[in-house]
Amino acid sequence: MADGGHPLRFGVLVTPGAGSPALARRAEELGFDLVAVPDGGQELDAWTLLGWIAGRTERIGLLAAGLDVSDREPAVLARSAASLDLLTGGRLELALAGEPDALGEAIDIIRGVLDAGEATPVRHLGRHYRVPRAQRGPLPAHRIPIMVYGDDPALARVAGRTSDGLWGSGSGALLDEAAAEAGREPAELRRVAAMPPSATAADLLALGADTVLIRTDDPEELRHFAEKIIPGLRQTDPAPATRRPAAVRAKRRTGIDYDNLPASLAETAVEPGDLEYARVRSTYLRGGSPGLVLRPRTTGEVVAALGYVRAHPELPFGLRSGGHGVSGRSTNDGGLVISLAALDSIEIIDEPGRLVRVGPGARWTDVAGALLPHGWALSSGDYGGVGVGGLATAGGVGWLARKHGLTIDRLRGVEMVLADGAVVRASPAEHPDLFWAVRGAGANFGVVTSFDFEADEVGKVGFAQLVVAADDPADLLVKWGRAIEAAPREVSGQLIMGPPRAGSPAFARLLGVVDAEDPETIIDLLQPIAAVAPLYQQNVTLLPYPAVMANAGEGYHRGQGEPVARSGLIEHLTPEFGRAAAELLASGAVHWFQIRTVGGAVADIPEEATAYAHRSANFSVTVMGSSARRVDAAWQDLYRHFDGLYLSFETDQSPARLADAFPPATLARLRELKRRYDPGNLFRDNFNIPPDEEQR
Repeated sequence: MADGGHPLRFGVLVTPGAGSPALARRAEELGFDLVAVPDGGQELDAWTLLGWIAGRTERIGLLAAGLDVSDREPAVLARSAASLDLLTGGRLELALAGEPDALGEAIDIIRGVLDAGEATPVRHLGRHYRVPRAQRGPLPAHRIPIMVYGDDPALARVAGRTSDGLWGSGSGALLDEAAAEAGREPAELRRVAAMPPSATAADLLALGADTVLIRTDDPEELRHFAEKIIPGLRQTDPAPATRRPAAVRAKRRTGIDYDNLPASLAETAVEPGDLEYARVRSTYLRGGSPGLVLRPRTTGEVVAALGYVRAHPELPFGLRSGGHGVSGRSTNDGGLVISLAALDSIEIIDEPGRLVRVGPGARWTDVAGALLPHGWALSSGDYGGVGVGGLATAGGVGWLARKHGLTIDRLRGVEMVLADGAVVRASPAEHPDLFWAVRGAGANFGVVTSFDFEADEVGKVGFAQLVVAADDPADLLVKWGRAIEAAPREVSGQLIMGPPRAGSPAFARLLGVVDAEDPETIIDLLQPIAAVAPLYQQNVTLLPYPAVMANAGEGYHRGQGEPVARSGLIEHLTPEFGRAAAELLASGAVHWFQIRTVGGAVADIPEEATAYAHRSANFSVTVMGSSARRVDAAWQDLYRHFDGLYLSFETDQSPARLADAFPPATLARLRELKRRYDPGNLFRDNFNIPPDEEQR
């Protein structure tokens, strides 16, 4: 290890040519860390060749060596670099050349574009570059190291101030001095050197470099160096201490003991200065700025993460599976978040019994795909990007609910970590009281690390997308509600309407899934629903259930602000309810109005069997807007028609909402279990059931 504290790395510096990809593959096989392609004076363009090498290799790092910024627009180079880094899974590094002052400006612009987590555009008005407004991104797969290439002492100073290291000789002292003047730690910077393949171990140690590139196009010389020189040097190279750069540490939030993070979590944890922070700070509907996001990969690491949370009792604490929760409480400002995204396994544990074990971080679209070869499915919401954990502890109103019940109705057992760190299994035979609570109020009692579901046998289904006239929305709601209630259980669906728009006809979207494979049967079952109003558009498709759930957007969440949603459960869509709903829509206070079907098999489960208690409802109603004051005012007349609340679609966390969600006997039982399993109220930043009523 060089004086800077980085582990030794070894690479090959190739001569750009047709044989370069083969040599890079050989270097990868021999265990080299990098392949560097120099720019300038060659027949082949280095950047194009590097992309070709990337496609022919899998692991080895890719270093663009000596790219002259005077020949490239920095913002364009940044976007190209981010794209290549994404396509290669985070393997790219840059070593940039140029006139010192211009190079410093170029690095600032490149870093700004790569920092896609910032909301504002890049603006740089310098002597060499003028960028009034440049779009950031895309966000690369990792923080792309940017080094300075050249022996000019002035370049060493640029490197010390702005870059991640220097490829040069004889300027180490200047590099360290410039870094210290800029408030950086010299140990953060890499030192890169190129040597002939005849170099000895003593030669390499004398360099003081942590990245050594061997100049050769000879596979045999490469093999000799890999087998005779590198092993001895790697054995004497101690593992470096994990320490984030000063620029990252400068963005740390107060009240968090970053330096005593458990070792098992340090590698994957994300803090505000990390590039990865943009991917984990917000959720689907809510912007956030947590102080630290912990990303455990095992049950043991979940235990460690909860121990760390217990050591910070004064901080907000969010628990996240997929980050789609409407309440948005799986992020926060300045607190801790445990993300379960890495616990995403899907495993068949008993094929005859149709038992499948699923991690909380798995997405429902992936679960549907894994079950398809077996002819199985689980009713699980209506959006494939939702994580398993949040939905499977709250209820799970899905496309197959009327035929197969809620998601929690197919749950047969869970493994979970309690507030005190104990790992328990909850099922009808083990901790049955906890198993009862998990099915409807699970976020209050622990972290579920795996779910055991009994899947249903489901073949192809009919998926209907209808657009109907909504000139009289109240009448439409009543007719649609009656048609759904009269339909066989094979039919589940939803209705979506928005506020009226001047000059545009009023319409509603009717979506439905029919659990049947015969096309004529599907059409027959849908006819009464399609007849509730004049049809503007219709599309009915016979397809596998995973295709219905394949509606998940890719990429990370970019939620902004605070969602405002209200929810209620109702047995029948009466004329009085219809009129109140029409008035709410006309008020303009909500962006959209949605009703999902429940009833059927959901009502077959006794009310007292799970913490989700309002089993007699046939419909779940949700509205969403941007102003809590306006939404609440418009919601009041509708609210009196409800008997129950589904927490997954509600953002108001006042105690009154708990009384809506849980009947008195259910809430009393939940409070008693809270006193037993989480007396300190660790799991509080959600729809919290405090151990004692006075804590509300």
